Amino acid sequence: QVQLVESGGGLVQPGGSLRLSCTTSRGTLGNIAVGWFRQAPGKEREGITCISSSEPTTYYTKSVKGRFTISRDNAKNTVYLQMSSLKPEDTGIYFCAAEHSPRCTWYTGYSYLFRESDYDYWGQGTQVTVSS
Repeated sequence: QVQLVESGGGLVQPGGSLRLSCTTSRGTLGNIAVGWFRQAPGKEREGITCISSSEPTTYYTKSVKGRFTISRDNAKNTVYLQMSSLKPEDTGIYFCAAEHSPRCTWYTGYSYLFRESDYDYWGQGTQVTVSS
């Protein structure tokens, strides 16, 4: 059983940067894929990025590609989300989630890149607010 804990959220001005961390209070992230989802006010939760356990391979939705970077440090049992050039529309609750698989599951030809149902473990979320 993996228990995920996010940290690093807060208030930041447009154009600013923030780094989120996802670690485990129980279990290990070393051999599983980890993704980040976010839920904006009044909207459904959407997957924005995922990193596989090996190589590692990363995936991003169009809305964050080029601005966000996901990385992992298996020695520290932590996955990071570096967010730059933040926009007000990036505001929301950010969740890390883990699959029961070393590889990210992703989809083409749909309005989404990632599905919540592919992820078995979830953190409680951390609030990110982008506002001047």
